[in-house]
Amino acid sequence: MTDDFNDHFMEDGKRKEEPEHVETPDEREDREIEESTISHRHNTVHTIIYAAIALVSIGFATWVWFHYYHPYAQRVEKGWIMDVSNEGAIFKTIECKVITQDLVLDTMKVKWNKDTMLVDGCNFAVSIGDDSLAIEAVKWKGSGKRVLITYDEYSGSLPWRGGTNRVATGICLDTLTVE
Repeated sequence: MTDDFNDHFMEDGKRKEEPEHVETPDEREDREIEESTISHRHNTVHTIIYAAIALVSIGFATWVWFHYYHPYAQRVEKGWIMDVSNEGAIFKTIECKVITQDLVLDTMKVKWNKDTMLVDGCNFAVSIGDDSLAIEAVKWKGSGKRVLITYDEYSGSLPWRGGTNRVATGICLDTLTVE
């Protein structure tokens, strides 16, 4: 028997080293592009979660806008201004209390104070946000003259806007009817 084949067990445990791979210019360019870009995995679950969060946020913002910043009615009330006061601990707001014409005309709703024979309370309150309107309200307070109060009515009240969900936009003397 001849022993002319390469025996790997007899070579002192040394393995033949493979020649080192030389990078081509195209491979180098591809490697540099891959290292310099940030790879994003498009995960469907993350996309659904982000979309749900966005929809909930948009829905909440829409609700807040409609509830607190969008007036659902613009109305006019006739009456006599009985009190104008500066109220609030942190947010100072001007509140106006009015006896409406409807209350005076409907004697069944009037509550009389037995001692002074005056109307016991006001049935309408409005917040005043503008200083010029506050001056007008103070001018007509207790004068006995009927005024027209135009106001915006909101679904909810904000502490810096006043204690009521009604915010006055105009106060003027009622000159259309004869008293």
